[in-house]
Amino acid sequence: GDVIHRMLTATQYIAPLMANFNPSYSRNSTVQYLDNGTVFVVQWDKVYLQGKEDMGSFTFQAALHSSGRIVFGYKEIPVPVLQISASQHPVKAGLSDAFMILNPSPDVPESRRRTIYEYHRVELDTSRITNLSAVEFTPLPTCLQHQSCEMCVGSELTFNCSWCHVLQRYL
Repeated sequence: GDVIHRMLTATQYIAPLMANFNPSYSRNSTVQYLDNGTVFVVQWDKVYLQGKEDMGSFTFQAALHSSGRIVFGYKEIPVPVLQISASQHPVKAGLSDAFMILNPSPDVPESRRRTIYEYHRVELDTSRITNLSAVEFTPLPTCLQHQSCEMCVGSELTFNCSWCHVLQRYL
């Protein structure tokens, strides 16, 4: 989005493994990305936890496919994720989305209050994140996939949507 706010970064994320990593600790540590038009991949390679470098390095990645599929891959996880301290930084893995609305503040008319609405979160069981493991998220069907009134009416989706003849789309 246009606004970067600390609470938004806490509620809007795609996180294969969120922790207090320090990519500048070692010359061998890198964060790289690849985009070939059908998949966007970010890889954290040989990164260490800040102040806990003796635990070893972590290597993992997130792949975002144009189909909506998301895959988290874990190559090297040197310690159980449950042993990583969350005192300096949250430790989590999963997906979350939210949006922010700027409302006029009742106390100060010229100022606006930010309200963040988190509407969906998928948290992974971090005890299952191990060496050479992966997690795959596949998108559920949505209203927007229907291209005609007939497809809409015949759909088995349980959303409270309907076909709009004026716009020629499912709403």
